[in-house]
Amino acid sequence: MNNHQVIDSQNNLLASDDVVFTNANLVLGHEIVKGSLRVENGLIADIDTSGVISAGNSIDCEGDYLSPGLVELHTDNLERHLQPRPGAHWPPYAAISSHDAELASVGITTVFDALRVGSLPSEGKRGGYKKYAREVATNISFMRNQNMLRINHLLHLRAEICSETLLEEIEEFDQNDQVGIVSLMDHTPGQRQFRDTEKLAEYLRGKHSMTDDEIYAHFGRLRKLQQENGEKHNKAAAEMGRNLGAILASHDDTTQSDVVESVKIGVGVAEFPTTLEAARECNASRIGVMMGAPNLLRGGSHSGNVAAHELVEHDLLDIFSSDYAPSSLLAACVRLGLESGNMANGLAKATAAPAKAASLDDRGVLEVGKRADLLRFGLIESLPLTRGLWVGGVRVA
Repeated sequence: MNNHQVIDSQNNLLASDDVVFTNANLVLGHEIVKGSLRVENGLIADIDTSGVISAGNSIDCEGDYLSPGLVELHTDNLERHLQPRPGAHWPPYAAISSHDAELASVGITTVFDALRVGSLPSEGKRGGYKKYAREVATNISFMRNQNMLRINHLLHLRAEICSETLLEEIEEFDQNDQVGIVSLMDHTPGQRQFRDTEKLAEYLRGKHSMTDDEIYAHFGRLRKLQQENGEKHNKAAAEMGRNLGAILASHDDTTQSDVVESVKIGVGVAEFPTTLEAARECNASRIGVMMGAPNLLRGGSHSGNVAAHELVEHDLLDIFSSDYAPSSLLAACVRLGLESGNMANGLAKATAAPAKAASLDDRGVLEVGKRADLLRFGLIESLPLTRGLWVGGVRVA
């Protein structure tokens, strides 16, 4: 055994300079093809659909799917680990490590960790929130540089337009932070995601135990902030995002005019449009439409907005995001693949499509010369079971 090869207790190859995956259902473009794939020095070196590639080290996939690793553009999962219960703050290194391990366990090889920038410190605990993104980003960078993370972590800054400190918080980031996405999020009550203000009131009662009087006062403060800062924050955050080299994303587009504004500032991805009207306008404007995988699996939006399956029926859904439930990403791709009769197209919603949207041209597809970020999974009664994950040719789960 050479110095680059590691074997686990089941004699499964974990990492090697040269390894072949044989007897696999390869997810190639828009089709599934039986074949073998060879990895060398962290890259895909050869793909053979006619026979078996010769190599000293091999893994028999036993007919399982071998797919590109999943690419996650928007997940709030890290925040859940940072604050597992209201008022309970977890040490950042421990939270990041747990988040990283969870994503690896469900097939994700690249993640854009969503961190909020823009806070409401003046409101205290009742509806207010403090800054945290810079500290967490510094911890992610340290762990990345020390090879403490299993998968690839990039940053997604969620710019809260309706806030007090947005611009000063974004200014704390530079191109060394690997910010790949900046999304412009306006949660002013009465529009976009919370056009139905009662849905927002339910959320605040449940998460923050706010009374109706407190909610009414909170809504008034948010609307005032939007009037004072909305236009200024939106324009400046977009410009800062471009200076960071990030793609811009809109959030919760609802009307045609929302999309028109997105086009003006150069948005490339629309996160969770709330209506069919907005999704159609995004499609016509060549803005990629992202929907939550939980929405598809649950059969609808928990906020009462347009259902993901409705966008699928109109061929308007481009990208899946796990949003708040990491395990939903692979499950939604598989369900879509089975229901449409094309597993490759289903998986592309979380591999090729998000990689292309984020300008990551070195991953997301099984092609010679691309990164060997690979997911092996099987199906048990239509449910996916992850059986192995490789990042740059090294097994991490």
